[in-house]
Amino acid sequence: MAVGRQRLIISLMPLAGIVTMWAVGTLRLQSDAPQPPDVDLRIVQGNVPQEEKWAPENREATFALYLELSTQPGDFDVLLWPETAFPGFLDEDAQARARIAAALPDGSVLLTGVPDRVLSEDGTRYFNTVQAFDDTNEILTGYAKHHLVPFGEYVPFRGWLPIERLTAGLGDFTPGPGPRTLALPGMPLVAVAICYEIIFPGHVVDDMFRPDWIFNATNDSWFGTSIGPEQHLASARMRAVEEGLPVIRAANTGISAVIDANGEIIARLDTGERGIIDADLPSAQPPTPYALFGDWMLLALILASWSWALAANATANYRRMRKTVMQRCG
Repeated sequence: MAVGRQRLIISLMPLAGIVTMWAVGTLRLQSDAPQPPDVDLRIVQGNVPQEEKWAPENREATFALYLELSTQPGDFDVLLWPETAFPGFLDEDAQARARIAAALPDGSVLLTGVPDRVLSEDGTRYFNTVQAFDDTNEILTGYAKHHLVPFGEYVPFRGWLPIERLTAGLGDFTPGPGPRTLALPGMPLVAVAICYEIIFPGHVVDDMFRPDWIFNATNDSWFGTSIGPEQHLASARMRAVEEGLPVIRAANTGISAVIDANGEIIARLDTGERGIIDADLPSAQPPTPYALFGDWMLLALILASWSWALAANATANYRRMRKTVMQRCG
């Protein structure tokens, strides 16, 4: 009878874990939300087809489109453009930066996806970055993508495999050093995830310097009209829930969205739409258990369950052996 009870308890442990997580999540959702920061966002979705984006004859029209959408009536503190929104090396184009500075209200900041390159004795290294600009025409800070797409942004084992990149480009991208928290003048701290980096749990936020929100700059036009953009959006919502941080998405062809720290979508622009989203930056929540402990929390739960099961099994075996000995001695 004792053995049966032990087996029943072991079988119910996964259910107990699920109920515990449900209870903790419910209490978190019912708790009072922190006061949101007084920060106005503007997200721009240019909806420029991929086949037109990098054509030299279309670059000026693409840039002009983003400037036009950005300067529509309304106030904002942070302007957000998607991955590689500017089809060129913006840090090398003083005239383009001057046009951006003229379009930015006083005290506002632009975060935009843009390619970058660094010249060295070993050759030119290319990076997929998000750079921050203000109305003084200066680059404030930046972030380089560290999770690169195999065969899309680089070729693994180049020189060993007779395979080229699936996308056109000047060369392989170089990965950045990893998650980074960016400090912008007068703004909440922000983490950046470029494109599919947002799908990696535990690899978006710098654990040493927790940000107040996450900016996901992406170009989902490769997905076309498939379910891909919705899946990508779902991954972004998961990162918001895991970290307890709002995620703001700027996508070239969609889906751009404002996601609060509970994973709820506040506003969105669907695939194929061209326009802007003006919204307040949602507040961050206190660090979640996952934000504090990451995957170690799951490992600890597995080890605890395994240890408890071993102990329960050993106890049951001891009781059976003791019962057998007593019967023989009796």
